[in-house]
Amino acid sequence: MTEEPIVRVRDLVKTYKTGFMALNGVSLDIRKGEIIALLGPNGAGKTTLISTICGIAVQTSGSVTVGGHDTRQDYRAARSLIGLVPQEISLEPFEKVVNTVRFSRGLFGLPPDDAYLDDLLRQLSLHDKRDQKVVTLSGGMKRRVLIAKALSHEPQVLFLDEPTAGVDVELRKDMWEIVARLRAAGTTIILTTHYIEEAEAIADRIAVINKGEILLVEDKTALMTRMGQKELRIELAEPVDAIPESLAPYGLDRAPDGRALLYRYESTGERTGITRLLNDIQAAGLHMSDLQTRQSSLEEIFVGLVTPGASGKAAE
Repeated sequence: MTEEPIVRVRDLVKTYKTGFMALNGVSLDIRKGEIIALLGPNGAGKTTLISTICGIAVQTSGSVTVGGHDTRQDYRAARSLIGLVPQEISLEPFEKVVNTVRFSRGLFGLPPDDAYLDDLLRQLSLHDKRDQKVVTLSGGMKRRVLIAKALSHEPQVLFLDEPTAGVDVELRKDMWEIVARLRAAGTTIILTTHYIEEAEAIADRIAVINKGEILLVEDKTALMTRMGQKELRIELAEPVDAIPESLAPYGLDRAPDGRALLYRYESTGERTGITRLLNDIQAAGLHMSDLQTRQSSLEEIFVGLVTPGASGKAAE
């Protein structure tokens, strides 16, 4: 018997008074204990979707359940299962870290549990700063306080809206480790991010949203296998000024220094054409010194989905 999704979104529509439709019939199931990355360019509907699931925004139509509780008909029960780390840092600057986290727990009507909160602060490398005022913390540490607040009431589902925006690479990797530990403890995590490598590093599944619609939801590895291209780099013993006419059918690119040829092919294809290509390269009088292959990154796949025909950097 298949386990019920912990979050179920059905035909969700959100239209603002201006007539702008931020969500257009979104349906999405989120499994218990998974990390799902929600990718999309600015204005795609990521934050609106999270806000609606969390009950901050009210949908125009459609339904959302969390742990079986409808977010409109049974808001308190649904919201008690959710932790939200917002994109913007909004904290009381002159309050101590530990009091900030205690207060968030109390908002959900839970009794004090300093042992749990101390352990939580240790996991987030905040325990030595528990008695410091928030204003004294770095931006990265403030982000950790936001996560501690979101986890203070022991939610089953954690939403991270751009959790590593504006933090340095080293701290970003620390955050990935925190997320991995939370998932190992059974927390379901929904992550929005502009850093595509973040999703590639830690997500189990990828959901791509654009213009208020879900374009796909798929296992990350399967997606990269299905949609990714491979690139074969053929290093040449001697540089060439131009690609021989006999190799034109392969659509090869020449490296700027002329010392390599690049061949792109579908990784799932039954026949890649590589064997024939290598034979034809030799027949053209070129001598190979090395071969290297590279798989398309998730970023390249994402760009192709949200900006058809585009290449290069991801949509901002």
